[in-house]
Amino acid sequence: MSQAEADAARAVGPSKPWWREPWPWIIMAGPAAAIVGCIITIVLAVQNFSDQAIEDGGVKRGLVVTKQAPVEAPTAPPNPEP
Repeated sequence: MSQAEADAARAVGPSKPWWREPWPWIIMAGPAAAIVGCIITIVLAVQNFSDQAIEDGGVKRGLVVTKQAPVEAPTAPPNPEP
């Protein structure tokens, strides 16, 4: 090691382990908050809306929800004019 490298190493000081630096934690905070928010959203959706009935004419078969066409009442044939 040259004298310049030794002087530079002394000027910087000893390096800390990565978990003692603030930047990795700041960078990981965003994705961690998104994961926690996603878990909270899933739990609330399952607790509050899992047994909600389908009220708009749809039929649920397994995971597939289909909407049936409305059935029209049969009409009487037109009366012929005498």
